[in-house]
Parts: sequence; C-alpha cells; structure tokens
Amino acid sequence: MKKLASVCAGLLLCLSTSVFAEEHLDAALEHANAAVAEGKAGKAPSLVTHAKAALDHSLAASLVAKSIPKNHIDAASNSLQEAIDHGNLGHAQPATKSAEEAVGHLNAAKN
Repeated sequence: MKKLASVCAGLLLCLSTSVFAEEHLDAALEHANAAVAEGKAGKAPSLVTHAKAALDHSLAASLVAKSIPKNHIDAASNSLQEAIDHGNLGHAQPATKSAEEAVGHLNAAKN
C-alpha cells in the first residue's frame, strides 16, 4: 500500500510541475509577443518592460521544465536578456530581433 501511495504522489508531482511550467510558458510568450510589438513600434523602453516580465516567467518555467522544452526555454531566456540589453541602450531594431528569437523558442517549447 505504501508503494502505491508513493507512486501516486510521484505522478501527481510530475503532473503538477508540468502545469506550472505551462502557465509560466504562456505568460512568457504573451509578454515576449508584446515586446516584439513594442519594438516594431520603435518603443525600446516598453520593449524592455515586457522582455523583463517574459524573462521572469521563462526562468520560472525553466526551473520545472525537462528535456527539449527546457533547452528552448533556456535559449528564449538568453534571447530575452539580449533584447533587454539592446533595449536599455535604445537599440529597438536589434532588441526586436532578439525578442522575435525568444518567441520562436517559446513556441517550440510549447510543442
């Protein structure tokens, strides 16, 4: 009986971590898309705001993600950091390109 309880508890833990990763992944994708939109409008400060929020969520998703999705989430986090760095310098075009790369990685992590 203890083994069955342990197995059930382990399965529930695995399922719950996937749900947490999915929620953070969705939020990261939403903010990354908003960052791209702001960058295309030439608004580097707004891009940075959304990219920072997306980075926070992608880092949270990375903590509970596994395997190939984790690799994409980590790559998205790197791209978001590049977007923040360029945006802080007022370089909207390279920041937008980095944010677009992050969106691509986040989409790949969802699939």
